[in-house]
Amino acid sequence: MVFEIGAKVIYPSHGVAEIVGRESQAINGATETYLVLSVLQPGWGTSGWMKVSLPEDRAEALGVRAAISREDASDVIELLGMSDVHVPANWARRFKNHQQKLRSGDVYECAEVVRNLALRQRKSSLAAAEKAMYARARHSLISELAVSWGIGDDEAETRVDGALEPLVAD
Repeated sequence: MVFEIGAKVIYPSHGVAEIVGRESQAINGATETYLVLSVLQPGWGTSGWMKVSLPEDRAEALGVRAAISREDASDVIELLGMSDVHVPANWARRFKNHQQKLRSGDVYECAEVVRNLALRQRKSSLAAAEKAMYARARHSLISELAVSWGIGDDEAETRVDGALEPLVAD
């Protein structure tokens, strides 16, 4: 994958990031090129941007990728609407399973976490750690879908909520 300054990419566990520059750094006598990413962190207010530097030659191995296509975004919305799913009843097992899915950087697995936690929230209240995980997963999913569809985050959130509505309605 060719990384261009100004391009929006997906950074695992954080969602959409913008490539804002490149930096060369000398480490142990060798010069290495680093991508500089700007990642929006929800809940950080007006200073909600985090700067991340990572070696360009290892970016793909670290999970940095392009946003999914419009067609794949439609598949993700369908996945959100599936109600016949099995989620471990044990809190620790369920939490670990969801963490692994989010760390993968895969948008489908992120959508599963959003769906599963939305369902769980409907049936009972979420623990504080699950609430935080749900918020992070929603942010990642919505930001990627917004890029895929070429729309704003608010409109993408409306579409995600619409897909989840049949699951969370009483």
